[in-house]
Amino acid sequence: MPGVNTIAFGGDYNPEQWPREVWDEDVRLMLEAGVNLVSVGIFSWALLEPREGEFDFGWLDDVIEKLHAAGIGVSLGTPTASPPAWFWKAYPDARPVNRTGVPLGFGSRGMASPSSPEYHRAVTRIVTELATRYGNHPAVRIWHVHNEYGAPISDDYSENSVLAFRVWLEDRYSSLDALNAAWGTAFWGQHYGEWSEIDVPRLTPSVVNPAQQLDFARFSNDALLGCFLIEKRILNELSPGVPVTTNYMATSCPSIDYWKWSQEMDIISNDHYLTASREDAHVMLAMDADVTRSLAGGKPWLLLEHSTSAVNWQERNIAKTPGQLARNSMAHFARGADGIMFFQWRASRSGAEKFHSAIVPHAGADSRIFRESKALGNGLGALSSTLGSTVRAKVAILWDWESNWALNLEWRPSEDLSQRRQTETFYTRLWRDGITTDFAHPESDLSGYDLVIAPTLYLVSEAASANLDAYVLGGGVFVASYFSGIVGVNDAVPAGAHPGGLRDVLGLQIDEFRPLRAGQSVTLSNGLSGSIWTDDIRPATASVVTTYEDGPSAGGAAITRNEHGKGTAWYLSTEFDVAALSDVLDGAFAEAGIVIDPTHDENVETVVRHGDGETFTTYINHGENDVTIPGDGIDLLTGSSANPLVLAAGSVSVVRRPE
Repeated sequence: MPGVNTIAFGGDYNPEQWPREVWDEDVRLMLEAGVNLVSVGIFSWALLEPREGEFDFGWLDDVIEKLHAAGIGVSLGTPTASPPAWFWKAYPDARPVNRTGVPLGFGSRGMASPSSPEYHRAVTRIVTELATRYGNHPAVRIWHVHNEYGAPISDDYSENSVLAFRVWLEDRYSSLDALNAAWGTAFWGQHYGEWSEIDVPRLTPSVVNPAQQLDFARFSNDALLGCFLIEKRILNELSPGVPVTTNYMATSCPSIDYWKWSQEMDIISNDHYLTASREDAHVMLAMDADVTRSLAGGKPWLLLEHSTSAVNWQERNIAKTPGQLARNSMAHFARGADGIMFFQWRASRSGAEKFHSAIVPHAGADSRIFRESKALGNGLGALSSTLGSTVRAKVAILWDWESNWALNLEWRPSEDLSQRRQTETFYTRLWRDGITTDFAHPESDLSGYDLVIAPTLYLVSEAASANLDAYVLGGGVFVASYFSGIVGVNDAVPAGAHPGGLRDVLGLQIDEFRPLRAGQSVTLSNGLSGSIWTDDIRPATASVVTTYEDGPSAGGAAITRNEHGKGTAWYLSTEFDVAALSDVLDGAFAEAGIVIDPTHDENVETVVRHGDGETFTTYINHGENDVTIPGDGIDLLTGSSANPLVLAAGSVSVVRRPE
């Protein structure tokens, strides 16, 4: 970001919720806490345009000038996630409609139908006014478009969407014959003779055509992306040189294909909130950060929102323990974030999020949370030399939103199938082994990875199939778990035996799926147990590594290994828990040249960022005991020598060493 020469630190700032006399105190406390960037104006449309076509920027002028005078940069929001009351009154047809046909009303957060022409016109007007007024203001470091696209509105069933969906389909398929073939409309007599006959996938007496549902998910993603691009084009034209972003929810917004969105971003940004009920929430935080870095193509990214302590919208909003604020923040930094931001600066006194934590809580600056936030901000200020450094990984997990959309449709062989659960299991094993992991699209360049893992990659395109085949032929090591490669891009089963898209690279065919009953487990010949699933496997070129001792596939192959060109491909036909994966992956690790440090402590999260001739290693002690880490270097957070580093329980260090 222009004008930012150290790690960005701050959060969402909503001065419009407070009397003006609070604003000066806010700026004073921001400087005390080391804040150098705040997000402003994200939900301010009603104040900026109180009546259609009438604008009031006076209060925002004052806020931006106060921040600028203090040397605090602005992430300027476009307020398009929350149209004003006058908009809904004037344009009732712009309201989004849910799948049951109920129009959604005003009074919450959200947006209009993404396909509404009236919404597009209103967005164009307010964004043009903002960009004209502030596009060249020296305080503006970055444009923050909208807020969390896809939450709470992702799919819309209004007439606006029906018309736009038909246009999208005609552009995708060109002819009805091609659409009918792609959707398999010969089944259940669903053939279409006119484009006007096609509807969005509403509630029907039985299961809606899965290919239609999959295309509607793609269309809904594209409709939201189209809204973003309307704003980005205006901002690029009127505010040249200022990067444009929007805040992702990398692993918690399943309706958005962020691979596609990332092609349009100047800087990748993310929001992340712990699921407080999970004891492994810090591992899932790391996974989310690694997904975000991967979406950024390995480049630095921004954490635009996380919480200082409890959120307000989970079933049980657990407060963070002392030191957890820093550990969570530094885990994002370790995995590539060049900005650590919070929602929000000052805790609201009214509204739905008044019990959400903030840098300045209801207790004010004389509070543990503010003191910990201040310590974090001042610590980040010592990390300017790390700016722009990057994380490298030799292992990738395949992650494809379209495959997940298809897998989650109705009438699959087992309701226990879950790409998300399988991904979490593999990732947790890698995290515990201290292995830094990227995420990759199945069609992306995989040549830089020694090991690629596909957890339940149900949908595999022809391009992905060819890509994975080439990866293994060239010497890569590939591991696929069950129910992978089953369908193509239209959720249709390819000709021949399963797994069509991966049959050659895995060197086997599956004659029948044999899912397990709820709670059922199976025993393998290596003494391990599996659950959820088994297959009736017929090896071709693959060799059998492990067989089933019992269960529906007793005597048959459980784990196979196929030599394919210069590489190998492994297939795991049942589900293993995290502990069992330690043994299951041994062979693949060995072939990929991956060596686990025998001294690695699972409680110490260790990630390396690479700079110009030097490295920055973040150590996060999640355990209850102090840990001694050998080696020399300088701990940037304390300025002291780390020779060796004594890492106290619950603490964080960032050690600089020569590359």
